[in-house]
Amino acid sequence: MKFLPIIFSVGVLAAETLVRGQQRPAVNPILNALTSHGCYKSKASLKDPGGYEGEKVSSGLCGDVICNKTNSTVLGLRGTTCYCGFEYPPKEDLVEDKFCNYACQGYPFEACGSVDGVYYSIFNTGVKVDVDSAEPVASTSSKGASSPTSDASTGDEGNKEGDKKSTNVGGIVGGVVVGVVIAAAAIGGVFFYLRRKRNKEIEEEHRRNAAVNSFIGHKPPSSSGGLSITDARLDPVMQRRMSDGSIADNHDYSRKILRVTNA
Repeated sequence: MKFLPIIFSVGVLAAETLVRGQQRPAVNPILNALTSHGCYKSKASLKDPGGYEGEKVSSGLCGDVICNKTNSTVLGLRGTTCYCGFEYPPKEDLVEDKFCNYACQGYPFEACGSVDGVYYSIFNTGVKVDVDSAEPVASTSSKGASSPTSDASTGDEGNKEGDKKSTNVGGIVGGVVVGVVIAAAAIGGVFFYLRRKRNKEIEEEHRRNAAVNSFIGHKPPSSSGGLSITDARLDPVMQRRMSDGSIADNHDYSRKILRVTNA
């Protein structure tokens, strides 16, 4: 009979340790046993399988009935929803047990995550002891699955760079074209100037030649008597017409010539 007080004391102590909505501390997984894995701020790849509407959710209902149908290794609880899957949430998402404080409807002395914030009570179903944790979102994105926001920002930066390069190329091409046009205009101006100058020199040379030709080809006016003052000896025609027997003054052709005739 002396053992009865001791048993009663243990029972009272156990009853006093039960608190509504208390998160079970994490323990090492045990094969074929449901064990707590802690409170997390994400559920990672865990999904709601459905098919338990109207049931009072607890770890026993979700682990033994709902997630057992898919042979899931991990169980998650939040409010009145069960989540099943095959990997724990990322280790970086583990938080203090106090954040999971919502009393499960099926068993109020355990926590079903939290409805005041996005927190999940995570369990190992006992199907497999060695279960991997999901990778953080940042690590996943760094391996190639980048977020839409980062992709959009990268695309915007590429467009801006492309526009900048297009603008630079367009400016260079425009500058080259303008330079070529200016150079061509300058060369054309010099060409027309030299051509005009050359034309003026040719015209001036023609005027000088015309003046010289006019001066050289000018004939002196004839005398009032109608006789030329040119020496007849310089005219070969007159020399042939002269008679062999005529007496001519070899020095003065202005005097009359005495001719000998037969009577």
